[in-house]
Amino acid sequence: MSKQDYSRAAGGAAIGARLRRLSENLDGDSARVYAALGISFEQRWFGVLNQLAINGSATVGELATTLRITHASVSQARQSLEKSMLVVSESDPEDARKKKIMLTAAGKKLVAELQPIWAAFDEAALELNAEAGNVVASLNKLDDALARQSIFDRIMNRIGEQ
Repeated sequence: MSKQDYSRAAGGAAIGARLRRLSENLDGDSARVYAALGISFEQRWFGVLNQLAINGSATVGELATTLRITHASVSQARQSLEKSMLVVSESDPEDARKKKIMLTAAGKKLVAELQPIWAAFDEAALELNAEAGNVVASLNKLDDALARQSIFDRIMNRIGEQ
């Protein structure tokens, strides 16, 4: 007898748990792809490397805004990428208080090696999205709903009503 799947049984009430589980599943399989191909790569690097490959350079703030993640997440990825010698940070010529992050030669070489793999990721993700009935459209709606009112505000409103 199999144990009950809590997040499925709880439905929308467990949306956070369900999204974490799906994210862990996708990230785990992504890590397995890189490992199977003998490529030293951390999934958390993808957004930063991809944006640097597209735009040439960016600040932590620009990357955080574009990727819609925290400055702390971008900074952690930057530090890890710098340690792996895939990016370097240099003072922004327009504002010395800011640092521009850019790919090193090793970073550019890795991105070039990863392009066909990332294309396969894109194709697999599109296939998965279609098979799941365009879950991305639902995620966009969830994103929009949270932009209108955060889960924090929704919870605090309910607690305040008691």
